[in-house]
Amino acid sequence: MILRNLKAEGLAHNTYFIASGEEAVVIDPRREPADLRECLDLARESGAIIRYILETHRNEDFVHGSLELEKMTGATIYHGASLPFKYGQPLRDGDRITFDKLSILTMETPGHTPESLTYVLYDQKYPDEPLATFTGDALFVNSTGRIDLPDENEKHVNAGKLYDSIHGKILPLGDHVVIYPAHGAGSVCGSGMGDRDWSTIGYEKRTNPHLQLGRDEFIEYKVGEKFVRPPYFLRMEDYNLNGPPLLESRRAPVPLGVQTFDRAMRQKGTEVVDIRLPQAFGGGHIPGSYSIWLGGMALFPGWLFDYETELLLVPYEDEDAWKADRLLCRIGFDQVYGYLAGGFEPWQNAGMPIEFTGELPVDALKPLMDTSDIRLIDVREPREWQNGIVPGALLRYVGHLKTDLPDVPRDRPVAVMCSVGHRGSLGASILQKAGYGQVYNVPGGFTAWRARDYPVKPAK
Repeated sequence: MILRNLKAEGLAHNTYFIASGEEAVVIDPRREPADLRECLDLARESGAIIRYILETHRNEDFVHGSLELEKMTGATIYHGASLPFKYGQPLRDGDRITFDKLSILTMETPGHTPESLTYVLYDQKYPDEPLATFTGDALFVNSTGRIDLPDENEKHVNAGKLYDSIHGKILPLGDHVVIYPAHGAGSVCGSGMGDRDWSTIGYEKRTNPHLQLGRDEFIEYKVGEKFVRPPYFLRMEDYNLNGPPLLESRRAPVPLGVQTFDRAMRQKGTEVVDIRLPQAFGGGHIPGSYSIWLGGMALFPGWLFDYETELLLVPYEDEDAWKADRLLCRIGFDQVYGYLAGGFEPWQNAGMPIEFTGELPVDALKPLMDTSDIRLIDVREPREWQNGIVPGALLRYVGHLKTDLPDVPRDRPVAVMCSVGHRGSLGASILQKAGYGQVYNVPGGFTAWRARDYPVKPAK
C-alpha cells in the first residue's frame, strides 16, 4: 500500500493518494494544474491507475479538482448523497468500494455539512479491522469542524449532528485507527487545529479538548465559536456542487513591462495586488494597490474582489507571481492578467508614481495613543479579540474593512493593527485606497503590544 498526503500551503488542505497494486484512489483533489500533476505523477510512479475519486464533502475554501482528474483518468467520482450534485455518483452509509487488496467503507457523518462523509480504509484480508479513517472536516487533529456554514440559524442542530457523528461513528472504530483530516493548522475551516498531519483515535480521545465535552457542553461550545465567513465561499459552494469551469479555459499570467503594466492597471475592472511582504510594501508601492502577502493569496482576494476582476500582481521576484497564481487558481480566480516583470524595482527605476504607508512600532504607537488624535483600528478576527484588545481601539475585521470603512475623518492619522503585521498592511492599503491620507501599519501587531506589557482590556 502507498499512502501520500499532498498538502496545499496557504489553504492548509490535504489531498490523499492511496494505491494498492495497480489501482489507486484520490480523496479530495484540488483544481490546480500542479496539484493534479502531483496525483498523476504518483500514479505513474506506483504503477497504478486512478480508479476512484472520493469527496468527503462540498468544500467551501477551495475548488474541487474532481472533474479535471476524471477527465484526465476516466476515474469515477463519488460524493455524499444529501446534496443535489450535478456530477459524480452518490455514496450512502455502508457503501463500500474495493481496489486491489484494500477497501473503503463509507460512513455518513453530517454536522459540518449535511452530506459529509468519512471514509474508513481496510485491508481486505482483515475486513473487520479498520486501518485508517479520512474524516474530512468532521474531526481534525485537536479540533472539530465548523457548524455555521450550512445555515447560521441551524447551529444547534448541526452541532448535535456533529457530536453524534464523531461519538457514534468515528470514535468507535478503535483507538488504533489513524486519522487523516481534510485540513490542518491554519485552515479557515476550524480553529485550534494541531500542527500535525495525522493522529489516532486513541490520542484524540485523550488530548482533543472538543472530545472531552459532553453532548450539551459540546453544542454550547460549538455554537459559541466565532468565525468569519468569506464571501467567496458562496462561489466555492456553487462550483463544488455544480462543477467549476475546466482549466482549459484558464490563461496563464504574462510578464508585463512597466509601461504595459501601467496601461493595463488603468483599465476598468482591473486591480493591482502587491504580494511582497508588508515592510517592502510600506517602503514604496504602486498607488492604489492592495497589500496581500504571498501566503495570504489563498484567502484574502476572495474578500476583496469579485470573480470578474482582472488582477495584476506585483511580486518580489517573478517566481512569486507564479506561486500566487497557483493559490488564486485553487480558490477559483481565473482572471489573472499578468504581473510586473522583475518586481517593483523596474517601476521605481522608471520614475513612476509611488505611494508609501508608514510603519509605527508599538513603542512609538503607545505614547501617541495617550497624547495625540491618532486612531487605532484592530483588524483581527472576532475570535482573536476575545483574547484582549488595546484600549481605545476600533474593532473592524480586515475582510469587512473595504465595505465597512471606519467613521474616522480622512485627514486623521490612522494606525492599523493585526496579530503580527500582515493583515495590518492589507488594512492600511484598503484605507489608503479609500482616501485616508495618514495611514500606518503596526509591525508586530498585537503580539508585540502584549510582549511590551502595554495595557490590554477584554473585548465587549
